[in-house]
Amino acid sequence: MKRRLILVVGMPGSGKTIVTRIAEKLNIKTYVMGDIVREEATRRGLPHTPENLNRIASELRQLYGEDVIARRILERLIRDDPRIALIDGVRSLVEVKVFKEVGEVVIVAVHASPRTRFERIRRRQRPGDPETWEEFVARDLTELGFGIGAVIALADYMLVNEGDVSEFQERAQKLLEALARGEMPARTVYC
Repeated sequence: MKRRLILVVGMPGSGKTIVTRIAEKLNIKTYVMGDIVREEATRRGLPHTPENLNRIASELRQLYGEDVIARRILERLIRDDPRIALIDGVRSLVEVKVFKEVGEVVIVAVHASPRTRFERIRRRQRPGDPETWEEFVARDLTELGFGIGAVIALADYMLVNEGDVSEFQERAQKLLEALARGEMPARTVYC
């Protein structure tokens, strides 16, 4: 079987991390695109603030190309050589193209409304998360500027995460289990 890469895309706070944790429990090798940016911030001795992380992400793309973060993940993926892997946080079609070079790509979009996402982000208090609505909107605009909307629009599957988290986890697990078996379920939207 050809290597299968599950690319998870979604706006900040949509629930991508939940999907990634489920994949880990299913023994699917996972990679997080944002880790590349956070590692670079740490290497530079910078705190993980929204401003620093957004600036670093933009700088990396300007200096090394729009696909730099995907290529750095790709290096790890090739080294590990998993049959199936999940990549959390793809943000552009350029990044999708990088992963298509080494495997069959399946795009899973995770969706939640802006208000829902903002409340989740405020509760989780992850370093680098926006603290105000204005910071949140600015971060969303940065993400959209990277091209995340195009990836969401072209997703093979959509997981809607607006209600009960356990129901969302159940739907995400069923989809990931099917994808891990090499299937491509006919149902494309999971609400």
